[in-house]
Amino acid sequence: MTSPSMAPHSSPPEAVLPGGLTPLREFLAFKIGDEEYGVDIHRVQEIRSYEKPTSLANAPADLKGVIQLRGTIVPIFDMRIKLGTAAVRYDHLTVVVVLNIGAKVVGLVVDGVSDVLTLAPEQMRPVPTLDAGFDPSHLLALGSVGERMLILLDIEKFLAPGLGADVSPPLH
Repeated sequence: MTSPSMAPHSSPPEAVLPGGLTPLREFLAFKIGDEEYGVDIHRVQEIRSYEKPTSLANAPADLKGVIQLRGTIVPIFDMRIKLGTAAVRYDHLTVVVVLNIGAKVVGLVVDGVSDVLTLAPEQMRPVPTLDAGFDPSHLLALGSVGERMLILLDIEKFLAPGLGADVSPPLH
């Protein structure tokens, strides 16, 4: 007979999706003003310090320009402008998160990167329905980690209007 303290440790079975994947998801957390956002870590190619991009004539305000990254021309979008943040400043904390979105590579200017967070389904809450002309279709969920609240972006839908049609083929 085995005493409870001697019993082999077993955790509750974790839900497994087809292909052996668990429902846990990882997000890169970044700051825009006082708010914290998250984007699927599988989309992140790299994080770079901010360098002024080459401006494009008649580009929308949130498209700051382009940079050349190892032979690839990468459009740089300023998330602060895209999200309507009042104060836009470029300092030593400003970074560019380079993402792979479909067949495209894009850069997002953000105020800083916090960390990578692993969220279970119970930590991701649905976006509330608001009757104020707000379209939540570009949001995956609201992530909750302790006292932190993250706005989890569906980055493909969020950037799709500025990138064209081929931005959302499935991941692996």
